[in-house]
Amino acid sequence: MSQALSRTERIAALMNGDPAALARAISDVERQRPAARSTLEAIQPHLGRARVIGVTGVPGAGKSTLISRYVTELRRAGRRVGVVAVDPSSPISGGAVLGDRIRMAEHATDPGVFVRSLASRGHAGGLSPTATHVVDLMDAAGWDRIIVETVGAGQGEVDIADAADVRIVVSAPGLGDDVQALKAGILEIADVLVVNKADLAGADQTAAQLASMLALRAEHARDVSICKTTATTGQGVAELAVIVETRLAAGDSRRGCAAQRARRMVATAAGNLLTRELRELEAPWLQEICERLQRGQSDLESAARAVLRSAKLVDE
Repeated sequence: MSQALSRTERIAALMNGDPAALARAISDVERQRPAARSTLEAIQPHLGRARVIGVTGVPGAGKSTLISRYVTELRRAGRRVGVVAVDPSSPISGGAVLGDRIRMAEHATDPGVFVRSLASRGHAGGLSPTATHVVDLMDAAGWDRIIVETVGAGQGEVDIADAADVRIVVSAPGLGDDVQALKAGILEIADVLVVNKADLAGADQTAAQLASMLALRAEHARDVSICKTTATTGQGVAELAVIVETRLAAGDSRRGCAAQRARRMVATAAGNLLTRELRELEAPWLQEICERLQRGQSDLESAARAVLRSAKLVDE
């Protein structure tokens, strides 16, 4: 896409589903270019058409292969599919380690599929800080099913609850304490529990363990589906697609608790911004707060509260 295009022309191209315009807008967001904010503001009235499916779970469960097969099922149903794959960050460059060019090669020539890898940049919640913006850009560009795949770091990956309409948690037999890794937060946000690699010994046992863990939850907890798949052959993936679409049709939505979701997202974004600003800030009052902490004259929470009281760190 020509650099000479005006802002209005770039946004119009994005809204018309131009993949080059979408790629450029995502790059603007990732690199925090000035154009990113104006683009995100312009698309706000046009959001809400896409449905978002979050996929998380333990490393080694075969999430990427499962997603590739799931994309095939969605394409058979005539859906335009966007994939946001959040990868571990390179400790040197900060960029995605795996990258979208080696993902889902079978869909590379399909104009109805758009895959983008994002670096997690060390974010502990499983999602890149910019992932929700990328989802919005894909939504505005007309991709009606957007799959968000997280890093796969374990039970802390609950950010996906705010980003997705339906949340899929993937496990597999033979991964040691894989089921135990799904307890607490990550299990509580699941709508669908998938036991992938179901052709391996122990798949039935893993499914039974998950069912037992669900039985221990509170009576008012949401209903969770359990299914078994073998992504390498495609077995069970069509059934998974039906489960997800049924949930979407029933009204499961990331916008169901919009006020709570917005509050959590604003709090997270404010925390990320504050962290970035503080690391770069050179100010005598900040140095004094840190020195008091080092000398044992203040605890960490008191130091943090002092920072919040002491300065206005961002522009209006």
